[in-house]
Amino acid sequence: MTGRYRRDLALVHHLGFGFHADACAPGILALLEPVLARNGLVLELGCGSGALTRHLVAAGHRVVATDASPEMVELAREHAPGADDYRVLALPDEPLPAAHAVVSVGHVLSYLRDEPAIDRALGAIAGALTAGGVLALDLCDLTYAEARRHAPVANARVEADWAIVSRFEVPSPARFVRHITTFLRESDGSWRRDDERHVNVLIDTSRIPSLLREHRVQATVGPSFGDEPLPEGLVAVVGGRVGRPGLEPGPEA
Repeated sequence: MTGRYRRDLALVHHLGFGFHADACAPGILALLEPVLARNGLVLELGCGSGALTRHLVAAGHRVVATDASPEMVELAREHAPGADDYRVLALPDEPLPAAHAVVSVGHVLSYLRDEPAIDRALGAIAGALTAGGVLALDLCDLTYAEARRHAPVANARVEADWAIVSRFEVPSPARFVRHITTFLRESDGSWRRDDERHVNVLIDTSRIPSLLREHRVQATVGPSFGDEPLPEGLVAVVGGRVGRPGLEPGPEA
């Protein structure tokens, strides 16, 4: 994956950027109602600091919260208690536990190194779903960069104890690159700085339904999980694994 969310960026993201998960939570919870009714297990990929996790747990779901960043996992453990487990897990090749639902917000798969890696991750996610299991995740489409072509290339936000400056570039139609600088106030009043480079891979998301059908998952690509409007170029992939709902993983085709 490109961009790991080290300690400082993980903390800044937790303090100031949970609004996307808050907006997506109602729609995702509605999709997960059948899973809750049978006390199914929800696998969350890219849990971050637990912004969506806490909504899932508060609704009564059994959750395994995972992220590729150990720093994010520790924040989720602290700020979204009550999940069944918290794990460091990096897609696309680490094995996924079987689950009755797989959810993810924050275009987690778009952080993988290339399009084939995204395809492998989608296949692994489909394989982790039990028969009748629910899928809900978001991804960056090729239109993501085009929609931001005329946006300011740099943005900054300054709070009492932290600040963040981000700049973006589009080196190719399928790459959106963020250069992120964070500042955190130390106990003595000084500031420490850290810099990260995050690359998002943009894909033609219209081909995802056919790809998932090969793994017995019926899915659609749309503009939202429910009533919330997703940012332009970000799409929701929603679907389910073919078969009667059950407690064991569904067989691969």
